[in-house]
Amino acid sequence: MRDSNSALVTNTTPLIAMVAAIGSLDAFRFLYGRVIVPCEVAAEVRAGGKEAFGVDVFLDAHWLDIQQADVTLQPFLKNSLDRGEASVIQTAMNLDVPLVCIDEVVGRRVARLCGLNVTGTVGVLLKAQQVGFAVSIPEALRRMREHGIWLSDNVVQFALAQGQ
Repeated sequence: MRDSNSALVTNTTPLIAMVAAIGSLDAFRFLYGRVIVPCEVAAEVRAGGKEAFGVDVFLDAHWLDIQQADVTLQPFLKNSLDRGEASVIQTAMNLDVPLVCIDEVVGRRVARLCGLNVTGTVGVLLKAQQVGFAVSIPEALRRMREHGIWLSDNVVQFALAQGQ
């Protein structure tokens, strides 16, 4: 159900959380024609080495558009966020991609202040399910929590209500 013209720039946590939730990054591929990973985010994912959780899935996802060079960050972003979140927002603005995938509250807030649309791991899973991707939202949430992905009670309640 992918819109080949749709694009998304993603942060580190959604990549790892998606692997925890469904064992792959296929929900991203199902929905978006282009999934952009800033160089800084790719470095964060790879930082734990090949044995770290999710790295093998990330490395096997050859369809990801991994940027090859660090992005020059605006001082506001550099001083407000961690490198990954800042690079996601800056990359989206540089490439004129209106949608970012960030799970952290402060990063989401700054992205909105920069005029970007924001989704997160749970939002991607819900949207994918709505358009025909086979996923059990309760199971995905359970697996994310089992792998140490923090989810607020509000997010869980919303996801369970929407994912029925």
